[in-house]
Amino acid sequence: MRHYDLCVIGSGPAGQKAAIQAAKLGKSVCIIERREVVGGASVNTGTIPSKALREAILSFCGRQSAMPREADLRAARDATFAGIMQSCHNVIKAEIDIVRGHLGSNGVDLLTGTASFRDATTVDIRGAHASQAVTADKFAITVGTVPAKSPSIPFDDHEIITSDEIHRLHQLPRTMIVVGGGVIGTEYASMLSVLGVRVTLLEGRNRLLDFVDAEVIEALQYHLRQGGMTLRLGEKVVRIAKVEPPRGARSLNSELVEATLESGKTLRADCLLYAVGRQGATADLNLAAAGLEADERGRIPVNEFFQTKVPHIYACGDVIGFPALASTSMEQGRLAACHMFGEPREMIADLLPYGIYAVPEISMVGWTEERLTKEGIPYEAGIAQYKEIARGQLVGDDIGMLKLLIHQESHAILGVHAIGTGATELIHIGQAVMALRGTAEYFVNTVFNYPTLAECYKVAALNGLNKLKNL
Repeated sequence: MRHYDLCVIGSGPAGQKAAIQAAKLGKSVCIIERREVVGGASVNTGTIPSKALREAILSFCGRQSAMPREADLRAARDATFAGIMQSCHNVIKAEIDIVRGHLGSNGVDLLTGTASFRDATTVDIRGAHASQAVTADKFAITVGTVPAKSPSIPFDDHEIITSDEIHRLHQLPRTMIVVGGGVIGTEYASMLSVLGVRVTLLEGRNRLLDFVDAEVIEALQYHLRQGGMTLRLGEKVVRIAKVEPPRGARSLNSELVEATLESGKTLRADCLLYAVGRQGATADLNLAAAGLEADERGRIPVNEFFQTKVPHIYACGDVIGFPALASTSMEQGRLAACHMFGEPREMIADLLPYGIYAVPEISMVGWTEERLTKEGIPYEAGIAQYKEIARGQLVGDDIGMLKLLIHQESHAILGVHAIGTGATELIHIGQAVMALRGTAEYFVNTVFNYPTLAECYKVAALNGLNKLKNL
């Protein structure tokens, strides 16, 4: 039985960074991965596939702007769905090769099979053709999550699907119902709408993405509707079933999917995407044998150092819950490995950026207007519209916006919110200035390359400071 300094269970972003960081510290490390390929859900069914699909769609549109115009939509709709999917698969394969190469170059052993704790220091690994066991001084549970499913819904991987199956569709549906207006549902709904799918997005709350700045979400919802999407907000689904299409109705399948709403309405479509959250992938781990348990959503509680209640067993990434981002998972894995082997590190927990890769894309860092108002913190908002920036005109984006939230007295930057082309890249300028405790005057007195979208920071800062001066 082989022994390691660290055994990592799961090869997603958190597992990769934990394993490589420990290896850099001179420790013997193995990663157990149940799939035949590395990368976890992030590379195989989640982050990379969804972003690859988005880039492929925008590429087929012939532009990279936040909201393609009608001519671009026609080009995308004329593209073959198979061609778009093949483009995504090429990206996924390349990313798998990169991850495998990084693990190999750092001397991390890759063991394939399903991990299960025998006790707190031993893990059994059940592979397709053989089984083995390993022991370790430290463990990192980084198994990620799987889509949440209701047992009352007849999932079939074709017409009623989760985000795990969307990349295996053989043809583009004419119509689709998306249940869930969170990050995953909003991203896929917007992408498929660009391809000409008639999408109806259902969300039980009265707005999409309620953790995002309200003004940004208002803009997002407006442009989704302008792109042809139907939003049904404040509506809950009570039943999902397959039904025969009405006589004479156009349908790609012999059956339609019908969603019955709490209000009594019924909606029908060729396909339904169920995206109402995710569940920790802990069912097969036999956590009890290691002295651990997960909550009702499969998540494992940890302390600020990512330790479970069994001190030598750590957990990080999506399996511990919020914020469940690939970016934060990577950092959690690195920090967990540093802590378990006595290497001091610090995380700037209050300045985590969020990126939502819808069409148009959204990003944010820091406080929202709603939170500042609730906490009674005096602020002013400075706004720059892409259409008033030369770069915005060059990239054909006249709907983008950058907002700075500025403290009324100190002029400190409290939050940055962006929607439009390059929003997820642009946000990092504001993140850096906030981390270094900069003020709005920094942006006013800084020269930005021209023409760039970064100029939005100067315009937004001037707008906010002028409001404070009543100019």
